[in-house]
Amino acid sequence: MRHGNHNRKFGREDNERRALLKSLARSLVLEGRITTTQAKAKEIRPLVEKLVTRGREASVANRRLLIAALGDAATANKLIKTAEQYTERPGGYLRIVKMGPRKGDASPMAVIEFV
Repeated sequence: MRHGNHNRKFGREDNERRALLKSLARSLVLEGRITTTQAKAKEIRPLVEKLVTRGREASVANRRLLIAALGDAATANKLIKTAEQYTERPGGYLRIVKMGPRKGDASPMAVIEFV
């Protein structure tokens, strides 16, 4: 049964989907804002918000978890520096702003950015 398994598939296999989400999360941390489809933005929002919550307390264990989730130490360090701004904020670190449809295939687009 599929109880509690409501993630989006994006027409990809498991490992491809995980790589896609990891790449989007990494790009968001490095750039601060990215333009993507609404479905992808809605999918990476909880993932990145949990990483920011981890990054607020820069312990060795949290740092290692961030490196494992984002791929390298430089990205994890950038996330920790970004998370310092949100020490007083109880959550809601990201904002999704809807845009018009993409010209090629009319996919609904969105900008996801740090607040």
